[in-house]
Amino acid sequence: MEELVQRIKEDGRVLGEGVLKVDSFVTHQVDPNLMEAIGYRFAEVFADAGITKVVTIEASGIAPALFAAKKLDVPMIFARKAKSLTMDEELLTASVYSFTKQVTSQISISRKFLSSEDKVLIIDDFLANGQAAKGLVELCQQAGANVDGIGIVIEKSFQDGRVLLEEMGMRVVSLARIASLKNGEVDFLEGDA
Repeated sequence: MEELVQRIKEDGRVLGEGVLKVDSFVTHQVDPNLMEAIGYRFAEVFADAGITKVVTIEASGIAPALFAAKKLDVPMIFARKAKSLTMDEELLTASVYSFTKQVTSQISISRKFLSSEDKVLIIDDFLANGQAAKGLVELCQQAGANVDGIGIVIEKSFQDGRVLLEEMGMRVVSLARIASLKNGEVDFLEGDA
């Protein structure tokens, strides 16, 4: 997605060989027009998949997931990283390790929102080692839901997340694929969509 790649070139900051900071338009301050374009692009790619739910993890995946869900005219569910006092129903849970924060979190979704009738599109902001997406796949599988695809805003292709997910039989569609972050430069591969 050329618009996203251009924005990364203009406003992304390389903080090290494994870290790309995109806090001015994705992970802290959010560009709603860009997120709408991203969400709509995922909706176009998965338009014929019969998606019934879009699933993401809080917080940075919510904006693109919401726009994809809006365009697909289906509900969006976000997995919580902390249990809320109001989440008193039966929960689907999985452990997820965050490369960026260097912590393991228990993520959860209320069982009442996913079922074996659902065809799910997972959307996340970054794909690095694949643990967040893998945890979301596990939540969906616990409910008996079918995951029809995983949409990634920015993929660090030099890490093993895509391989992990594809070995699980998942279709991965990344809008921006990064080959390397060496020497403070972002080097791109061709995106999937």
